[in-house]
Amino acid sequence: MTTMVTSDRDRFLRLLLERGGDPGLVESTVRVARGESDLVAALPEEETRRHTRALLHGVLAALENGGEPGAEVLAAAGRLGSDRARQGVPVADFLDGFQAGRAHLVRALIAEGRRLEVPAGALLDGVTRIDEITTVLVHRMVHAHRVAELEMARTTREGRAQMLRRLLRGEPAPVLAPLDPAASYHCVVSDVSDPAVAARLETVLTAAGPGLCGLVDGRFAALVARLPEPAPDGPLLVAAPPARPADVAPLYGLGHRVLRAGGAAGLTGLRRLTDLSLLTVTAAEPELGRLLAGGLLGGLDGDDPFHRQLAGTALAYLDHGGRIEPTAAALHVHGNTVKYRVRRLQELTGRPLTDPEGGAAVALAAHWWWALRSWLAGTGPGAGRDRSTGPG
Repeated sequence: MTTMVTSDRDRFLRLLLERGGDPGLVESTVRVARGESDLVAALPEEETRRHTRALLHGVLAALENGGEPGAEVLAAAGRLGSDRARQGVPVADFLDGFQAGRAHLVRALIAEGRRLEVPAGALLDGVTRIDEITTVLVHRMVHAHRVAELEMARTTREGRAQMLRRLLRGEPAPVLAPLDPAASYHCVVSDVSDPAVAARLETVLTAAGPGLCGLVDGRFAALVARLPEPAPDGPLLVAAPPARPADVAPLYGLGHRVLRAGGAAGLTGLRRLTDLSLLTVTAAEPELGRLLAGGLLGGLDGDDPFHRQLAGTALAYLDHGGRIEPTAAALHVHGNTVKYRVRRLQELTGRPLTDPEGGAAVALAAHWWWALRSWLAGTGPGAGRDRSTGPG
């Protein structure tokens, strides 16, 4: 009898380990957790996925070892509670997401166990053990969340973070130090949600002058008097033109629209919002871009690598103001190669890349730039990648 019971438990344990490592189960659990809480859903999806994966692996390790949750999963639970507090997510909201994810996981395991005819007793024992482990994790998360909230409430920093959130959301807020209500600041937005990465960015952005940084809507944002020179590498940051604190809320919303367009194009590092204006506007109308590409680039074959090379060179040529030498340097080719490719593209399309008469040159260049980007993004291997500097 003992052997049979042990076999049933081993069978359920194997099921847990197999299903727990299934990426599809992790993704469905993430979706359920985000669907239960609007504030959790407002965070970047990778943020939820990162914590879900760590906790799931910790629960499986505890089940496999037959003991209490180990130090690693307890630390992961503590980080979840602490991170959510610093991201401004109340304990009730993030627990709603956690419990929804746990319930989904249990339902999936029970359904799979029944399909594989795992005995009901083994299923019940397994689910009970999961509940015991997750209860311990919930206690750790709540404790860490409360500790983090108390620490933030006791510091001036949290008061400043609240001021930053209110200003960027357009809510009434007194403008206090370190900001000056009469001064102007660049509004910087990002998709960074990791508090450790945010802390490093704060150090870089405030080194050039006074500013205020924090997590707003779960993502790093800042108001800084001056932008660092040279612009730092790393995650994409979009910086708006300077404005007074009372006027930054519209720029915050616009900055996130520009951020989405820049992220889709594969851009990184610190970028000025105005430098991405054309990219943002054209990204909002993909069908119009495809029609424009069809009209201007009908003589090109999307499956021909040479034609894509011509298009990439022409795009780089426009990106560098129609200047041969900077384009050649960016593509690591000779200047004569750039001239030949541009000339060949014009022969194949039957259209000039620039207006020889100088009339409406800006509109013509913008149309070509949009058409080339749309055509390159939708043709050949790697379609959809950003090719703003063309092939090498």
